Amino acid sequence: MFGRKPKGIKEGDYVFASKPDGQFNNIVFGMATGVDGKKIGVSGLVVNAVGLKNKIAQGKAGPRSVEILQNPTPENCILAFIYRTEHETFNEVLDVDENKVIPISEKAYYVLDGWIRESIPELLNNVLSLPDGPERDQAKRVVKQRMDTLYDKNLKQNLYSVCRSLKILN
Repeated sequence: MFGRKPKGIKEGDYVFASKPDGQFNNIVFGMATGVDGKKIGVSGLVVNAVGLKNKIAQGKAGPRSVEILQNPTPENCILAFIYRTEHETFNEVLDVDENKVIPISEKAYYVLDGWIRESIPELLNNVLSLPDGPERDQAKRVVKQRMDTLYDKNLKQNLYSVCRSLKILN
């Protein structure tokens, strides 16, 4: 019982976790650099979804947005990445009793990492925050151009799907 390794996670695996930040959680994803009992060293990124937090504070977001920030998962966190984010390098040890640590595939890791490193949240936020008109059309063209230059096929498909559902592609 004591000193048991977290289920299925070993050094070199990609992981997703959440880290408390006030009322909500920040999103952590990276590679497990070491596993010692219930402690996992993670090297990657920590993402603060400040745009979605602002929408909630302004009363412009519903209960689903609150749920995403209180219980982020690899599947729903992309919805937090539609708005402005802040990120920084993460090299810390997480305790599985305090932080929900989930193993993710390499493909999922590179999609999440690509969203942040390619500044996709800022591009999408530009489109969503502008009123209809020539400036918004230009912001849509910038998103489409960025999408066309992405090398990662999975990231490109994921971005296309999100843009289609947000009616950015028309």
